[in-house]
Amino acid sequence: MLTFNVAILSKPGGRQYNEDACGHWASARHLCCVLADGAGGHGGGDIASRLAVTSLLTGFAQAPTNDGAELLALLRQVNQAVLDGREPGGARKDMHTTVVGLVIDVVTGRADWTHCGDSRLYWFRNSSMLEHTRDHSYVQGLLDAGLIREDEVRSQPKRSVLCSALGQPQEELDATASFPSRQVNNGDVFLLCSDGVWEYLTDDMLERSLLQAATPQDWLEDLETMIQEATRSKTSYDNYSALAVWLHGTPTL
Repeated sequence: MLTFNVAILSKPGGRQYNEDACGHWASARHLCCVLADGAGGHGGGDIASRLAVTSLLTGFAQAPTNDGAELLALLRQVNQAVLDGREPGGARKDMHTTVVGLVIDVVTGRADWTHCGDSRLYWFRNSSMLEHTRDHSYVQGLLDAGLIREDEVRSQPKRSVLCSALGQPQEELDATASFPSRQVNNGDVFLLCSDGVWEYLTDDMLERSLLQAATPQDWLEDLETMIQEATRSKTSYDNYSALAVWLHGTPTL
């Protein structure tokens, strides 16, 4: 059976307070990890991100699943929780948040994920990235259309403009789940992170840092050092949060 180590990093960065949230839940069979980034321009982003994390973890614990369609349905329940948490006329009247969730069946070795917005999931094997999630953002649309290159994403002026996030009406919500399930191996690594991480760290930087890290906590500390170096001359920069999962052992089914 697979075992795992989880490490979490979440800091306010150059902001007065942190609107990111993250957490995980585990049973004898499943691990569920969630990270959310509240939309700072809408008000109540910190509340929205905490609502998203709590609602997804609670919903999954009540009905664990590795089915992509069921994970999307759960994400819509989380979206409704964010909508229900609004207060007309107050700071929470229009709150939004991104979210990315990872589920691993430690018996079968199946991994699945779901997300909305531009918080990302990265999957690594032998310190090389196998894939990462596709953002629901304006810049991702430009990239898909061939109007910009991959190396221009992080410097594009509208890189923070989202096309979808939790807090939208259900009929407008654009969310994604992994289809089919991925089979994970001993030594595989997952990283869930907000845009305050990936905006400053290229795929190559993530891979090089992972190759040199002895533990998931060491890895996140090195990523934080690189973020701090990249933002040293900035007067304001985003919150940054990351959740790392390192897998060990062999599935039994």
